[in-house]
Amino acid sequence: MLRDHSAKVQNVATTRQVQDDAMFDWNDLRYFIAVAETGSTLAAGRTLRVSQTTVARRVAALEEALGLTLFERRQAGYAPTPAGEALLGQAHQVGTAATALEEAAAAMGRDASGTVRMTALEIYAVTVLAPILRDLHEAHPAVRIELDTTDEPRDLAAGAAEVALRNSASPTGGGLVGRRIAPDPWTLYCSRSYGEAHGVPHSRAELAGHPLIGGGGGKVWRAYQAWLRLHGLEGNVAIHHGTVTGMLAAVRSGFGLAVLPSFIADRDPDLVRCLPPLEGDPASLWLLTHERLRHTPRVRVVMDFLGERLTRLAREKPAEVAAQSG
Repeated sequence: MLRDHSAKVQNVATTRQVQDDAMFDWNDLRYFIAVAETGSTLAAGRTLRVSQTTVARRVAALEEALGLTLFERRQAGYAPTPAGEALLGQAHQVGTAATALEEAAAAMGRDASGTVRMTALEIYAVTVLAPILRDLHEAHPAVRIELDTTDEPRDLAAGAAEVALRNSASPTGGGLVGRRIAPDPWTLYCSRSYGEAHGVPHSRAELAGHPLIGGGGGKVWRAYQAWLRLHGLEGNVAIHHGTVTGMLAAVRSGFGLAVLPSFIADRDPDLVRCLPPLEGDPASLWLLTHERLRHTPRVRVVMDFLGERLTRLAREKPAEVAAQSG
């Protein structure tokens, strides 16, 4: 009875010691378990694929941190002390829990599934993004894209979207991360059929005799309208579309001229650039997310896939793209 009572006291003492002292390295429990199971630091080293010296050093470090002697060092090997015996079961529990945690984390890292809310101007959504998103679905069918084609930037920091394809000189917003895809200044375009019928204006002076297509939504129209006023061309607006996609459709129909993003229009074989972009125009195409989401599996998959495909498209010369499209 006295021996049982002493063992209980020792067990309580050692358990309390583990609870009170959180300074030991959890990884050292692996060495403790391996030595207890194999009976020597040499055999434990072989099991763990480390040197015998490393095992002995880690066991000694654990003993020092716990303030307990876990093994009796004998000529025949290592034998657990009563304290070591008392803690071995708990060490196994910790090891099992750590393994389960590691496996769960790995599974979560592989689980690229769920909805990703993406925002982009409609003109990007219906042109370059459409085939890319199709291929994304084929490669990652568990990822569902919820596409918002508003013309106003969504606040990624506030959670209004998780991924954004944005035309901007320099994206604004706290915590934004991503990549610059390519320069993307806006300038005037007409259709090839319109150019053949009415001529392609190549200077601002030549624009006076051509109908212009206005609109594009709030943000686009504010900048577009300011440019038209600057050059005295606001009176040439013959039709006003609420979206940039509507402007694109009107240009393709041969109605007249409109400002369009060069990343899109230069890759459209039916369109002709009338004027070069303003010199030094800093507008670029950006693929963005928020820093708190960058490692979320579903967001990472979308960012990586779109980034690779859009960057590859940006490297192609527009003439080559046009030839391939034709």
